[in-house]
Amino acid sequence: MITYFYWALVFAVAVSFLFFLGRADKWKIGFIGMGVVLFIGWIAYFFHFQQVFVKHYGGVMSISVPKGQQHIAATWKEDNLWIENYDPETNTCYFNEYSKGNLLQGKVSIKNCNPLRAAPGTHSASAPVPSTDKPAK
Repeated sequence: MITYFYWALVFAVAVSFLFFLGRADKWKIGFIGMGVVLFIGWIAYFFHFQQVFVKHYGGVMSISVPKGQQHIAATWKEDNLWIENYDPETNTCYFNEYSKGNLLQGKVSIKNCNPLRAAPGTHSASAPVPSTDKPAK
């Protein structure tokens, strides 16, 4: 919700530039001002506000799991989002960092990871397999 409010505010400020400068017959400056406000609003959102809104105020953000991988977990470290995915073909876990503006992206690979939730219906080497035997009396 806050994300939509932010963009409504940015568009309102941009259109007001056009409206007030257009009334003074300065359309060229009005369109330039509108473009500058929209550009600054987009840069500010992408490089600062997006993850702040999502983490602190319930904003909107979408991330896709890479093809062939399974999502395991997500966590916040300060204002950066860390996503853990598992690749069953290579038996590797990947931790990917999504920082503000995607400028500082960290990536950690764990080989032979064997997560407990590797795949539906399969058991990892460290997970106990349930026994079908009845207990002795």
